[in-house]
Amino acid sequence: MLARLQQFITIGLVLLAALWATYFVRAGSPAWAAAGALLILFGYALFLATEFVLLWFVNRGDAAPRASVGQLVAAWWNEVLTAPRVFCWRQPFRSNAVPDFLPTNSGSRGVVFVHGFVCNRGLWNPLMSRLRQLGIPFVAVNLEPVFGSIDHYADIVDDAVQRVAAATGQAPVLVAHSMGGLAVRAWLDAHQGDDRVHHVITIGTPHHGTFLGRFAHTTNSRQMQLKSEWQRQLAAREPVERLARFTCFYGHCDNIVFPASMATLSGADNRHVARCAHVQMAHHEDVFNEVLRWVSSSSSAVRASSEPGAIPAR
Repeated sequence: MLARLQQFITIGLVLLAALWATYFVRAGSPAWAAAGALLILFGYALFLATEFVLLWFVNRGDAAPRASVGQLVAAWWNEVLTAPRVFCWRQPFRSNAVPDFLPTNSGSRGVVFVHGFVCNRGLWNPLMSRLRQLGIPFVAVNLEPVFGSIDHYADIVDDAVQRVAAATGQAPVLVAHSMGGLAVRAWLDAHQGDDRVHHVITIGTPHHGTFLGRFAHTTNSRQMQLKSEWQRQLAAREPVERLARFTCFYGHCDNIVFPASMATLSGADNRHVARCAHVQMAHHEDVFNEVLRWVSSSSSAVRASSEPGAIPAR
């Protein structure tokens, strides 16, 4: 469903830009033709800039390290380059380009990838390609309905965990971006999956909501409002020891989840990523290295060497 919607939007924008440019060129106004077409195709960059301005103001009172203007500009530019590759190419047209990889007798622990809001499994194509080259099994889910309750995604995550565990004989590592981290927590809660997961890595997950949630209209986006009732009820049911299974990546240049420390959890290993925007963070090298670390290590050995981050979760 999401892939078709993003195909429609992408093709529609290209056609609209072409029609605009054609009309004004024929009308003898090449400047208007170029300006309009560029605004249609790259207007998202202005929208992203607005998000970065908002996060700069909102993060001023947060416990996370403060981002400089230069860091914000660099993160904005990288997100301008990253967003069309994800939302106009990988997700709408290449979401199945890298199929799930479950080789028999691989001898390796597997990975379950869980994407975030208005995304699909195509988000993970670069990471999945690298894992496939290394012979590491993986499954990437599609969370649907796209705008449904996060609670409804628990069964989808459970099916993926079962598939990877059945193929490898080992509990998988769960890697979740943005809302996907909340879907994983909902799965742990609904299916009591603590003994069925090796470790959970969340990337820019609004564990305590986000400032942008105040503009929410869908069911799942309302659940991501700052310190929503849904979040409070979920946290109240979670055993304290569960969060020791989490590594939480968060950043002071995350243009979707801010204040930045909303992406941390008390008791987790919280890792700050500098100069990195929200979508770009999913492909950060530190994230990939952390995935490899947990895939190749036992729970007891790695937990003994982990040091929780200094930024307190809220």
